[in-house]
Amino acid sequence: MRSILYLVAVFLVIGWLLGFFVYSAGQLILILLVIAVISLILGLIRRA
Repeated sequence: MRSILYLVAVFLVIGWLLGFFVYSAGQLILILLVIAVISLILGLIRRA
C-alpha cells in the first residue's frame, strides 16, 4: 500500500509540474499539488 501512495504522489507531482509549465489550469493544478502532498504525508505517517 505504501508504494502505491508514493506512486500516486509522484504521478500527481509530475502532473502538477507539467500543468504548471505547459498549461494554465489554475485551481486544478493547486488541487493536484495538495493531493500529492497529502499522499506523501499519509505514507510517512503509515510508515512510522
